[in-house]
Amino acid sequence: MPWQRESCTRCFFGNLFEHDKSNKPEDSFFNSDVTGPLLLLLVSQFLLFIGVGAVIPAIPLYGKELGFSSASNGIVISAPAVALLVFSKIGGKFSDRARKPAMMGGMALIAVSDLGTALANSIPMLLVSRLGLGAGRCIAESGERGLLADLANEIPALRGRALGTQQAVTALGISIGAIIGGFVIERYGPRAAFLCVTAAALVALVLYAFLPETVPQVEWEDNGSNLTSFYQVPLDDQLDWADFLKQNQWRGLALAQSGTSVGFACKIACIPVLAASTLPGGAIGAGVLLSAAGLSGLVGAPVGGWLTDQRGARTAAILSGVFSAVSLLLVPLGLKIDNLPIAVPIQNGLVLEGSALAFSLVVIGWSIGAAAQGPALTALAQAQAPKGAEATAMALPRAAGDATYIVVPFLLGLATDSLAPGMECAIAGSAILFGAIALCFFDEDKEQP
Repeated sequence: MPWQRESCTRCFFGNLFEHDKSNKPEDSFFNSDVTGPLLLLLVSQFLLFIGVGAVIPAIPLYGKELGFSSASNGIVISAPAVALLVFSKIGGKFSDRARKPAMMGGMALIAVSDLGTALANSIPMLLVSRLGLGAGRCIAESGERGLLADLANEIPALRGRALGTQQAVTALGISIGAIIGGFVIERYGPRAAFLCVTAAALVALVLYAFLPETVPQVEWEDNGSNLTSFYQVPLDDQLDWADFLKQNQWRGLALAQSGTSVGFACKIACIPVLAASTLPGGAIGAGVLLSAAGLSGLVGAPVGGWLTDQRGARTAAILSGVFSAVSLLLVPLGLKIDNLPIAVPIQNGLVLEGSALAFSLVVIGWSIGAAAQGPALTALAQAQAPKGAEATAMALPRAAGDATYIVVPFLLGLATDSLAPGMECAIAGSAILFGAIALCFFDEDKEQP
């Protein structure tokens, strides 16, 4: 029985894909047809990450409430990262067939998993819930990355700023959510914080239903019968991660993302310990520094997006990576500085000066650089991803980062125990610098504008 297949002439952008790109106004989001979907996605993620932020103060407290040992609590905390790594390729393939089912299905799994976390009363139930959370995040985020890539491909001149705005929005949501989470935990206990994520995920799920599907459809016809639409078979059925890793650009992206993950692991495993022992007020000073580092992402992300649009994604990723790497490399030196000509008051009469101020400045410098590198690396991956396999290709560097994040905290802990204070941060800075240098071997002739 003969089958005839022809490309659909319209997708959610109407005739947008058939237009001459040179006639499209690309100097403003408000002149672009992607404004509505992009704003709806940003609003959805802002609300979602308010819920995510509410959980951050609850994670270490929840295990204590259930009577878990530190080792058991560590296993539970790392479970989502394991699931993210395991399901990354599956999520990418699913997303390349259709964005919305991946986004909505993954978000539904996130809601159910966080509800299961709130109701868990044993390690097996909690572990299953946290693994489900990682799987849901993997699938939903693959769809979100694919949708962002589709939207950004329609406004390439503003790709970096769009991604920088998205990263800044999520950082702001987490900052607001952490404050809300503190009040919720204080009043209702740590379990209630996971209900906040459940509610936020359900809201995002509803909003995602109003987003357009950006994967083009194809049509087939059977001997003159009515045309029927279905989603295209993605290119990733022919391409595998091994094919991508044969190319310099994807090897460079994977190494750069791994280096970035080492930096974030250092933030979780090492910087709080150094801050508590270096800053006035101990834990209070450490908390202020981590809050300032988080909020500095609201500066770094837009700067990285702007630099990406002005100088290109590769240049922005290298410069921001070198900046963040040098900042961590300077931590051992900063800890040895005795006197600085300035002092900065923080709260409750505490003052940052000398080594405490130098340490704080380099940590904030790392945070700004890391936030700036985020949209640049994503834009670079978007521009390189083959059409029809965007989510699968972009899942590769993400998987490299997730795999790194699983093992690096332990390795940095060993370095902390055996080396001089701050050297663990220097090691993390070296990994970031290595990743940035790897991007220098990127095949420029394959980079799209």
